[in-house]
Amino acid sequence: MAKRTARYALLSVYDKTGIVDFARLIVSLDYKIISTGGTAKVLSENKIPVIPIQEITGNPESFDGRMKTISFQTEGGILFDRKNPKHIKEAKALDIKPIDIVVCNLYPFEQTIANPKITFADAIENIDVGGPTMVRAAAKNFRNVLVIVDPKDYQRIGSILSKTSITETFRQKLAAKAFYHLSFYDSQIARFFNKELFPQELSIALRKKINLRYGENPHQKASLYMYPNNNSPLNNLKRQWGRELSLVNITDINAGLESLRFFREPAAVVIKHNSPCGIALGKTTKEALSRAIEADPESAFGGIIVINKNMDLATAKIIGDFKDLRRSNIDIVAVPKINQNALGYLKKIRKSMGIYTFGEIYQKRKYQENIKWVNGGLVIQTEDNHLEKGFKDWKTVTKIQPTKKQLTLMKIAWNFISRIRSNAVIIVDKNLPMTRGIGSGQTSRVRSTKIALEQAGKYAKGAILASDSFFPFDDSIKLAAKKGISAIIQQGGSINDKMSIDTANKCKMVMVFTNRRAFWH
Repeated sequence: MAKRTARYALLSVYDKTGIVDFARLIVSLDYKIISTGGTAKVLSENKIPVIPIQEITGNPESFDGRMKTISFQTEGGILFDRKNPKHIKEAKALDIKPIDIVVCNLYPFEQTIANPKITFADAIENIDVGGPTMVRAAAKNFRNVLVIVDPKDYQRIGSILSKTSITETFRQKLAAKAFYHLSFYDSQIARFFNKELFPQELSIALRKKINLRYGENPHQKASLYMYPNNNSPLNNLKRQWGRELSLVNITDINAGLESLRFFREPAAVVIKHNSPCGIALGKTTKEALSRAIEADPESAFGGIIVINKNMDLATAKIIGDFKDLRRSNIDIVAVPKINQNALGYLKKIRKSMGIYTFGEIYQKRKYQENIKWVNGGLVIQTEDNHLEKGFKDWKTVTKIQPTKKQLTLMKIAWNFISRIRSNAVIIVDKNLPMTRGIGSGQTSRVRSTKIALEQAGKYAKGAILASDSFFPFDDSIKLAAKKGISAIIQQGGSINDKMSIDTANKCKMVMVFTNRRAFWH
């Protein structure tokens, strides 16, 4: 009987989780283990026989560990085709050991750069070179070599190896996972090195966070992916009670977070279909939420509530009152934290209502670009942040100057409108930091004005009207005047600005130009 050719497995991992048990298993299956530095040390300490990598390469580990596995012998043992007689002959002549399993995970570049105090030199030392080379070679030769990059796969693969052979379909799946892993790893390095605003070639590193209940509609599947090392509240989203999230729930929560990100004082928003139907500030979260619901209680039905401060029982009872007095329900509540009394109370309000916490809302994101997906690709733009820096460019263009209160409410209105779908026109209460009417997502600015004024009703008298761009004609100004609007804030810049200014002066209204547009699509 012909002697069986020795089989080799190369194990070189930074994350040692589960590696000892997996190594024991493959040794029991007659694999000889080749290993490097730290991995070899751990295996030897656990009485697992190891062939040091230098016995294969013929060279010592050198240059502070920068050179360990890269060699003709290592990569040749991984890459040669076991089904090609010419390759087999060459491998035998060159004394190349057939490496049939490669288990490798990489230097922790992601964790390294997460430290804000990390030096550039230390970051560079955590760029893995040998690991990706082995992984790439094994993934290319997946029909002959099993490549494993995720410790979570050890148990499943071990179970299959113990009973039968690995199918080519599963091998290819592992190879795809390996290439994704390499791409993810390299994308982070490129991003760390990059100093250009818009590089010529771009890969985006994302990691799956959760599988969603469904997509935009129940027949669509969806998952949430997040950047590594981001400071988004969505990364810390935790279900406390109720329904799992759909794509629309996630995008609604995100829209709520965007609406509140500029405010330090207690703020609340009710979101429907990615757009606010009521935003408000208050001295307390209870006051802010009460105002946000009051802004448009009809639209708030089935909406999502997002608050920028922790939820207490008094705030939770506003949701209970909304159900009791208006027979209306809320689908999702998302807050930084919620105390147990408030959580217990809301559980009794509606069993299916989702209650989520997300931690702190950071005013400054770690990643500043804004991405819009289009058919076949995406558009990347810089973020529309630091709205307060634009306040110095505001100009009162009417004879009547804004009062201090009006100017304060105008600034709040401008922050509100910057995260409402364009074309947007909103009405802000004459005394309170809350919306009274929102017209958004319309193809006509005058139609947005009509919707906002109609919704505001009696509260339009003396209120602030804000438009996220200029008014091309004075028709919206005239509509505002008829409803008693006292002050208008808009971009300005239309060829008909003089017409709008003259109308505002005639109607004894204040009008301020921001000289900056606030579209949000």
